[in-house]
Formats: sequence, C-alpha cells, structure tokens
Amino acid sequence: MRSVRTAALVLAGSMTLGLACRAASDATQEAQPPASAGVTAKPVGTVKALSGNVMTLTTDAGSTVNILIQDSTRMVRIAPGQKDLKDAPVIQLQDVQVGDRILARGQPSDGGKSVVASSIVVMKESDVTAKQEHDREDWQKRGLGGLVSKVDAGSGIITLSAPVLGEAKPVAIHVSKSTVFRRYSPDSIKFDDAKPGTLDQISAGDQLRGRGVRNADGTELTAEEVVSGTFRNIAGAVTSIDAGNNTISVMDLVTRNPVTLRITGDSQLRKLPLMIAQRVALRLRGVSPEGASAASGPDGRSSADAKLGQPPPNGNTGNSRPGGPPDFQQMLKRMPAVALADLQKGDAVMIVATQGTASTQPTAITLLSGVEPILSASPNSSRAAMLLSPWNLGGGDAAAGAAQ
Repeated sequence: MRSVRTAALVLAGSMTLGLACRAASDATQEAQPPASAGVTAKPVGTVKALSGNVMTLTTDAGSTVNILIQDSTRMVRIAPGQKDLKDAPVIQLQDVQVGDRILARGQPSDGGKSVVASSIVVMKESDVTAKQEHDREDWQKRGLGGLVSKVDAGSGIITLSAPVLGEAKPVAIHVSKSTVFRRYSPDSIKFDDAKPGTLDQISAGDQLRGRGVRNADGTELTAEEVVSGTFRNIAGAVTSIDAGNNTISVMDLVTRNPVTLRITGDSQLRKLPLMIAQRVALRLRGVSPEGASAASGPDGRSSADAKLGQPPPNGNTGNSRPGGPPDFQQMLKRMPAVALADLQKGDAVMIVATQGTASTQPTAITLLSGVEPILSASPNSSRAAMLLSPWNLGGGDAAAGAAQ
C-alpha cells in the first residue's frame, strides 16, 4: 500500500518507481533514434492486462493505453533506481507480467488510445517490492522526523521541535545541495503523489522526515533525502458520521469550526485504550505517571509503560530513542483498529489530515479515538493534537511518517 501508512515512506519505494522510469525515459531517448515521423508518445504506468501482442497499461495519470508490440520492439529490464540502459538485459514479451511497471516509447495511434512501441523499459513488480521493503527498513533505521519549528536556509539547518512528551531535545536536520527534497500534495496522502521540492517550500509547522546519517543521541541528522508536507492537526468531538459517503464531521476545539473529512482505504482509524490515554494525559499535565498504580512486568516496567514503548530500567527495547520519549509510531501499530461505523456522535477524536483544496475535502490520515482524558488534560487541544504529528509520514511503515 503506497499511503502514509505504508510508507511508507512505501516511503521512497513508490516514488522510486516514477523516478526510475523517468530516468529510464531520458536514457531511452538517448539510446533510441528520433521517431521517423510525428509526435512520440512515452506513457509510463502499470501493466493491467496482456493479450497476444498487446499490453494494456494503466498510466500514472489514470488513463488506459494499449501498447502494441512489434517484432522490432526492443524490450529491456531495469532495476529500481537504475539510471541508464547500458547494462539493462534484453527480455521478451513473455517475460512481462501483470503488475510490472513499464515505460513505452513509440507512435500514438487510435486517437492516443494506443501506442505502437519501438522500445519498452520494464521494471518487474518483484524488483519493486524488494526495493520498497529495503527503503522502508532504511527510512526506519536512518530516519528522523517531526514538526518543523525553524528553517535557516543560510546555514542549511531545519530544526524540528522537541516531542510533546518527554525531555528530548529538538532535532537539527542538516541539508545541502546534494539533499533530495520531496513535497506532499495538499490533497493526497500517497507518497507517490509527492513532487520534487525545494528547501524554500518548507516552513514552520510543516511535518518532515529526513533520511541520512544521524548522530549517536538522535539530535542531528545529515540528510540525504527529505520529505515534507503541510498537514492539519484536528482535535474535537464527532458531530456526525456519513457512512454512505465515508465522511466524518468534527467540531475543531481550536478553531471552533466544524470540519468534514473523507475516510479512505488509506486512512488509519485506531482506538487508544483508556489506561494509555490516562498516562499520556498525566504527561501532558507535567506529572510523572510513575506513581500511577499499574502492574509491573519482569523487566520492571508497568504494563502501560511497555505499551507506551518506554524502555526498561536497564536498557532500550528499540521502541524508543535512547533516553528519548516513547516512539508513537510503534505504539500506533499496537493500537486496536476501529471502523467508521464504530464511532459515535460525541466521541472525542484526534486527527491528522491533508490540507485539502478548494474543491476537495481534507482526507484523514490517522484518526485516534478514546482520547477524552488527553483532551481534558490539554483544554486548548493544540498541544494534544500535535501528539499525532510523528505519525503522519510513516517511517518504518513508509513514508510516507515521521516517527521520532
């Protein structure tokens, strides 16, 4: 799944497809002579069906194109990330399967509904899957992220604010001319809808994740790649649910205005157990939850601390940064999923959503219910709403989030 949830990042995996195919497009143009006449078509997309010498392609733009294979059509296979065709092996039509990614080049026909291919570059679905898995692991292992508090273009430092909970320090993301920037679209939660970006597009309040070399205590990262976006943090009470149209309306406690959001198959709907919500509320009030009564496990942690991702007294479980706050990305994975039909009018929720546009409603990325104690602990709700910030761009599940 190529949403924020599957980063997933997906973070970088699915984007790799488009970039690799575009790179291959440039290489193909260099390797192939100009078309003999007319305009050359270069559709990029996924193979939807195969019949005889015809591939049916669903393009990245959402259209359907028939690719006609001739005896003279040259077909090569490239790996994700490969930027030229020098070492690309030649393959045959029977080597192509539904789900593979292709870039075709040739003469359009039938009013643009078909392309007579002179060359085709193929990226196997199995190669893409392996690349995505590698990228997900790398973003989780070498990534840091959170909410942007300051951008200093002169020094090339983006400062991420300290987590809402815990005593962790702000994070400094160092960028340079070699850093690759990506920017989420305002109406999409899919990483592959992100566009190439620039440093000057990033501003305070954005959510960001960088991948690169980080220091020992996780307070600095020299970024090879950065993905950022402007998302909405909403906290409030459910006012209505339209299951037929997959929408939910919430009264935003900060703006005092109603907000209607779309729920899609990519939206994460989770419920926070009462015990966990109460302990988070204590932290928001500045009270250590250590005094709260809870059964301790064999490693000295309470069951609530274990669920929060707190490290045991003698070490780090890997669910939180050394000496840092709980890793909410890991915590979210363990929370029970809920359906839209499970929510009721009056339920307290915290939501991370896309900005939306003039013509599209915001789309919920993550919706967390069971948060009544948290909103009670933070009456203005803005601080509570930012608790979800680290989950937006997916880290280990992808990109698309920004796990601390």
